[in-house]
Amino acid sequence: MLGEILENVRERSPLIQNITNYVTANDCANITLACGASPTMSDGEEEAEEMGCLCDGLNINMGTLHPRSVKAMLLAGKSAAGFGRPIVLDPVGAGASTYRRETAEELLREIPFTAIRGNISEIKTISGGRNSSKGVDADAADAVTEENLEKTIALARDFSGRTGAVIAISGAVDIVTDTKNTYIIRNGHPVMAKITGCGCMLSSLTAAYLAANPDRKLEAVAAAVITMGLCGEKAYEKMAEENSGNAGCRNHLIDEVYKLTGRELERGAKYELR
Repeated sequence: MLGEILENVRERSPLIQNITNYVTANDCANITLACGASPTMSDGEEEAEEMGCLCDGLNINMGTLHPRSVKAMLLAGKSAAGFGRPIVLDPVGAGASTYRRETAEELLREIPFTAIRGNISEIKTISGGRNSSKGVDADAADAVTEENLEKTIALARDFSGRTGAVIAISGAVDIVTDTKNTYIIRNGHPVMAKITGCGCMLSSLTAAYLAANPDRKLEAVAAAVITMGLCGEKAYEKMAEENSGNAGCRNHLIDEVYKLTGRELERGAKYELR
């Protein structure tokens, strides 16, 4: 199943609109290309509606918010929804400021998201109004552990029921769930936390996987999360061989996504389904 989802991306090469932040826009574009999809990084309100209907999927990322980008997000989101396109929300740093929290709330009110992907602090903030974060990073006190895993799954399933979206929580243990089924994913490496934009890249990847697999939403999101984690593992191995640093690991990460085969994805996936 995982391999088929990846191959569908490469066969169908969906066009993905990324309204993302200027810190990671280049990486998001490159990882979209690496997985086999095609990116557009348009974030202007003047063309947001047109791009929303032209593209096969939309990724909305709150990393560097300002009023103009928020207007583009709303216009593109409503347009994409009108044409039945999958839409991903990455609520970066949602608990870091009132403006971010209120923007996330507005986006959730106005746009029917297909998937919502964030760290545990971001998901807690937008699902229940809790303000807990360390800037744009997760609060260490919120970390998903074996002890609180079931509680975190219950929170994510409840949020999925209220939004109709697949919920993906990224961390040392990743959770991808709808209201009934949950993937618990243990791929990845700690060095990924030292690469700016891993989460942003994953959201772009998620939009591409959803656009190419519209009838398998939960599986598509899980496959994207597993892809990122597995390629992160492979990138770390290359980094260690070269004795390079986190910048080298970032380049290897994108390369590993480009080189990944469906068979490797199936073989390297570490998950359980509950």
